Amino acid sequence: MKKYTFTEKKDTRSGFGAGLAELGRTNDKVVALCADLIGSLKMDKFIEENPERFFQIGIAEANMMGIAAGLAIGGKIPFTGTFANFSTARVYDQIRQSIAYSDKNVKICASHAGLTLGEDGATHQTLEDIGLMKMLPGMTVINTCDYNQTKAATIAIAAYKGPVYLRFGRPAVPVFMPEDQKFEIGKAVQLTEGTDVTIIATGHLVWEALQASEQLEAKGISAEVINIHTIKPLDEAAIIKSVTKTGCVVTCEEHNMLGGLGESVARTLATNFAAPQEFVAVKDSFGESGTPAQLMEKYELNDIAIVKAVEKVIKRK
Repeated sequence: MKKYTFTEKKDTRSGFGAGLAELGRTNDKVVALCADLIGSLKMDKFIEENPERFFQIGIAEANMMGIAAGLAIGGKIPFTGTFANFSTARVYDQIRQSIAYSDKNVKICASHAGLTLGEDGATHQTLEDIGLMKMLPGMTVINTCDYNQTKAATIAIAAYKGPVYLRFGRPAVPVFMPEDQKFEIGKAVQLTEGTDVTIIATGHLVWEALQASEQLEAKGISAEVINIHTIKPLDEAAIIKSVTKTGCVVTCEEHNMLGGLGESVARTLATNFAAPQEFVAVKDSFGESGTPAQLMEKYELNDIAIVKAVEKVIKRK
């Protein structure tokens, strides 16, 4: 089995900042908007190099979405930036009416997603955002796993015509994807080959899935790990191909089990190739304050939980 290692940890939001800065140098149509969270979204470099293409909206997220839609009408490619909770739940009406319904070319970039926001607690930890955004017709939904993939995704979505929701996080996590990767929207990345179980993971859970696969190998279980960075449009062909071979699947996400990646995979299998599935996700609850590691352990979103889910689903084959 292919082994993945890392030499450093970086937060995925810094990958967004690096990608946005590069776009500032290469695409003069790209503009950025922020709701008073420049430092948190790592937008400083873009602003330093392109002050005339940045708009500080303040704590007025709904207004930010409306302005972004207007800028898109004017031929710009607006990137909005705030926390995931404020990028979705707080402004859902504006996104639905002004961006999704009219197919505006707006890139909604959301940091501090999921439980790993940590100590800020349940009011800031959005665990429903993927579900909210994937239900909007025409909305592309991307959830990246490390610094390199987030940077590549940020650059890629500027060339894509249409609304995009790009989700990333706060904590420093292992950097294990290639720096020179080609990011293809809607195309899954198979990380390991296996014959006994398919593990489909997104975001911060991809690294945990790789760690789990090594532990499973020591137990004599061959796991195929697939990195689903694009939840919509979903790479159904890759999922069906893998699960047809392995006969069962575990889905892993830092999101509510209702409405997330797992449900999209379940729908795909129900209409194409029925197979046992287990879900590693938050079990229909809000979060709470704590360190990211503490919360991932308590809510069973780590490698240990994935191993248990695999052992359970294999028995159901």
